Amino acid sequence: MAPCHHEFPKGIPTEWQHRGGPIDEGQQTKHVALLLLLLPAVRGDVPDRENNIVMPTFFTSESVAAGHPDKICDQISDAILDAYLEGDPSSCVAVECLITTGQLVIAGEVRSSIHVDAVQVACQVLERLGYTGQEVGFDVRTTAITVLIHEQSPEIGSGVDGGGAGDQGLMFGYACQDTPEGMPLAIALVHRLIHKREVLRSDGVLSGLRHNAKVQVMISVSNGITVGVEGVVLSTQHDPVWSLERLREAVTERIILPVIREVFPDARPECLVNPAGTFIIGGPHGDTGLTGRKIIVDTYGGSCPHGGGAFSGKDPRKVDRSAAYAARWGALHLVRAGMADRCTVQLSYAIGRAEPTSLFVDTHGSGKVPEHLLGNAIRQAFDLTPAGIIRDLDLRRTIYQPTASGGHFGRSEFPWEQIDQNRIMNLLKDL
Repeated sequence: MAPCHHEFPKGIPTEWQHRGGPIDEGQQTKHVALLLLLLPAVRGDVPDRENNIVMPTFFTSESVAAGHPDKICDQISDAILDAYLEGDPSSCVAVECLITTGQLVIAGEVRSSIHVDAVQVACQVLERLGYTGQEVGFDVRTTAITVLIHEQSPEIGSGVDGGGAGDQGLMFGYACQDTPEGMPLAIALVHRLIHKREVLRSDGVLSGLRHNAKVQVMISVSNGITVGVEGVVLSTQHDPVWSLERLREAVTERIILPVIREVFPDARPECLVNPAGTFIIGGPHGDTGLTGRKIIVDTYGGSCPHGGGAFSGKDPRKVDRSAAYAARWGALHLVRAGMADRCTVQLSYAIGRAEPTSLFVDTHGSGKVPEHLLGNAIRQAFDLTPAGIIRDLDLRRTIYQPTASGGHFGRSEFPWEQIDQNRIMNLLKDL
């Protein structure tokens, strides 16, 4: 077959084009079909240089209610952790849960001077969440609870007791100027929507909304600035008395629009409420839950990378948790000090070693000074050993169950959200 030449559609980057010379018609058909599929995405990200226009791009974040099965497990795990720390602040804890229809499994490793009744703690969490009847998807009074907690490995203990990290891994912290709390707008909005739904449900304004819910918000971004909210997806469990039409109207008018219009008064987002239809069967009966399966909800909604380690059920010697808090603390101080508009901090650790094996700072082009200098300043202003993080943030307290729903960041009640002016002065001094 004779080779043929073709021109690529406008907007396709040169590096995507075929570099092996002429291609035959069969290859051409496949290549052009693929490029035409990719063209809308390309044109959303690549400037129209002839007209000096940057097309808007879209970004989505998600949050879930405290009654979501995965969040139930997070809350039980952290409630057990808090119970151990209350009686013995030096407890080493790593506890996870699985919940499904009529069953709860609690498993993990613990080293402590006290005994905690994990069944009693779990039942208290489930009762507080309202899972006390089969009609809502789970009845704590009739469930079978299995506890598989055993002693922590002495090999891990020997490394941790010397001040080393309780595990190896990498952790990220992030801060920006999108919101007063220094969080990306998309994740801030979904958490606000979940909170609004819970307030109206608890107050009886929207009685008949049940425990489980999920929310997504899609924002539009132009030139790096959020310019609007394009869409909201909110799926909420509900009693059978709600008609789908009435539910959609109430959720849109009482939850979605009031929250979105606090930020964008003229917003008219596409609102998809229970797009799959009725949502009566929910909770653990509708979906099995696991500890640590909502790590993006827990952090920044996808606005920065995630090291993969979950938080809930882990005591602060596990750097998956404490170093993620420290990385957020450092990033937030750099942004508050005016050194960057956006900042990502990555830390990594080796098990049994105290000092981080690496520290990386990315200001996404918004930094006022070189990033390597910012990294050096963080090392000078913050003690990033596990012992230093635990001491400076006072992490041996019973503060963890509240973190397990609503996000770990952007909430002023947590110590890693507090700004220390002395540290800001130290950061500036070293730059």
